[in-house]
Amino acid sequence: MNRDEFLAAVLRNPANATIADELLRLALPDAWLVAGCLAQTVWNVEAHRAADYGISDYDIFYFDPDTSWEAEDRIIKRVHDAVGHLGVSIEVRNQARVHLWYPEKHGLPYPPLVRSTDGIDRFLTKNTQIGIRRTPEGYDVYAPHGFDDVANMVVRPNPGVNFSAANYEKKAARWKALWPEIRVLPPC
Repeated sequence: MNRDEFLAAVLRNPANATIADELLRLALPDAWLVAGCLAQTVWNVEAHRAADYGISDYDIFYFDPDTSWEAEDRIIKRVHDAVGHLGVSIEVRNQARVHLWYPEKHGLPYPPLVRSTDGIDRFLTKNTQIGIRRTPEGYDVYAPHGFDDVANMVVRPNPGVNFSAANYEKKAARWKALWPEIRVLPPC
């Protein structure tokens, strides 16, 4: 699967297309639609399911140096006002402030980031290390490991700075129950 095939598959999910359009309109700094909603849409296309089958939420990353909760809350409300009509769960996170709450929530260190794609790089699985963003010229696609794992329905651990085998196994088990076609590689 190449970039254009990936993008065509991802945009078969109307929620992905609408969210990407709204993120462009909202002009949030360094905003990306990321992770499972993209990979799982591709899985659904490959498995001939409804494009939105099994997707629990749609993750949006942006990067704003204002790390206050109040600033992030304002952005969360703006995004929800723009896409709330879709009736899907939206998770909006300022990547500039993840290091402030991640260690307490997950018990693992998390260094400060300098851009949204740094957050994508830290995902638990390599197949979800993907993001799209709408631009006036079309789409930017971020996929540091390419699209083979997504297209081949392979779940591969990302043994990065915040890897947890227990969290990986829990996530993989949930996905395997919904998409029995996936192949889950063991944690490293």
